[in-house]
Amino acid sequence: MSLAVVRSRALDGLDAPEVQVEVHLANGLPSFTLVGLADTEVKEARERVRAALTHSGLGFPHNKRVTVNLAPADLPKESGRFDLPIALGILAAAGQVDAARLADVEFAGELSLAGELRPVRGAIALALGLRAAAPARTLVLPAASAAEAALVGGVGVRAASHLLDVVAALQPGDAAVPLPRAVAAPAAAARPAPDLRDVRGQAAAKRVLEIAAAGAHSVLMVGPPGSGKSMLAQRLPGLLPPMDDDEALRSAALQGLSAEGFDVRRWRQRPLRAPHHSASAVALVGGGSPPRPGEISLAHGGVLFLDELVEFNRSALEALREPLEAGRITISRAARQATFPARFQLVAAMNPCPCGWLGAPVASPRTCRCTPDVVARYQARLSGPLLDRIDLQVEVPAVAPAQLLAQPEGEPTAVVAARVAAARGRALARQGRANALLEAADLERHCRLDEAAQRFAQQAAQRLGWSGRSLHRVLKVARTIADLAGSERLTATHLAEAMQYRRALPAA
Repeated sequence: MSLAVVRSRALDGLDAPEVQVEVHLANGLPSFTLVGLADTEVKEARERVRAALTHSGLGFPHNKRVTVNLAPADLPKESGRFDLPIALGILAAAGQVDAARLADVEFAGELSLAGELRPVRGAIALALGLRAAAPARTLVLPAASAAEAALVGGVGVRAASHLLDVVAALQPGDAAVPLPRAVAAPAAAARPAPDLRDVRGQAAAKRVLEIAAAGAHSVLMVGPPGSGKSMLAQRLPGLLPPMDDDEALRSAALQGLSAEGFDVRRWRQRPLRAPHHSASAVALVGGGSPPRPGEISLAHGGVLFLDELVEFNRSALEALREPLEAGRITISRAARQATFPARFQLVAAMNPCPCGWLGAPVASPRTCRCTPDVVARYQARLSGPLLDRIDLQVEVPAVAPAQLLAQPEGEPTAVVAARVAAARGRALARQGRANALLEAADLERHCRLDEAAQRFAQQAAQRLGWSGRSLHRVLKVARTIADLAGSERLTATHLAEAMQYRRALPAA
């Protein structure tokens, strides 16, 4: 046979469309041509495949005209995952493996010059794409990548360490040696997570953190340096309910698309992403060619912590506005679009002024010397539309060292997490989603107010100059407070507490 077809998959955002690797051997001037919108990494497969076949003792058709087509031609292909299917296509076209055994199998893997199989990026996304399109097929991956793909149920995944292992499995009849079925690597024992009891004092901030975890609300903490803002943010993932299978797979697939890849030891652990304030808009929301997920997508299902919020580039912060509302980000380029999930909880922290000591007690040895104009310019770096989208805003005041040592230990994370799980369970049973994800049409049904509470809300919104979005977010927070209290009805008490957490930044 001079023509062979091997199936593989490309990555298009989080999707993994099928790619047919067509290999044709013909007489003529010896050459090795690769077509089908392949980038530089894919084109370099010619040298890797040639060396791997030769070093493994397999015949490479040096006297033939080799043409490899990656179809469909308009789909961009990148990375070295097509090395293995190209090598197998050449062997099948030359009659060195049984081409009939390629019909119900898909392959992906990068080859070393000696023929070893190296892991590929996006193994979980490849398995999810196969499960959605052709679950009856088997996916063959390098051993390290196969352990990731095996996390996806309903897909047959086989592991191989060397090109010769795959060739042995594709021999005709009884000569074939089956590849071992991939087994998901067991999750390592979780490292002790930061406990909420370590944070002394800051009762209001802890209460806000509990509300945020119960309702999936975003949080802004404002306070001087050393008041505990970062400590509080690092403890939020431990308060969140466990991830379900779909959520865990989606989060793992997104992390598998990143440069650092997915660590199977972190399976079912909610991510905490904390980019430096020098991060660009592309680093936060994603981009590049082909598009890759940014920090907001890598934090999907977990927490995105932005410390020193106003020090971020203004364009980077404004790019967060749409994902905070929609829970996804669409990256558009001239030729293609890619959509990534981005349902994260934003936790932001900032100082009230450039020196950080605005609002410090009079007796404090450190007092703010910033002028009102300087404070106004500093706080104006945070735009009104973005601030309007943050549900909970709380001041985290400085605690004197003497008072800090005298404070008793607070509640441990496990106790607070139990209350959070109960409140989230009430919300899911009632409406099927967290309170922060309620649409405007759902508020009338799930956040109904009695006449006295409705008048109170209208008066507060008018006096404080709230937008319609602000009022809706206060109602969602009040619904979460009621769930924490085990109440089915929203009362003025719940509403009043929610309003306290929507205060403006302190003025000079």
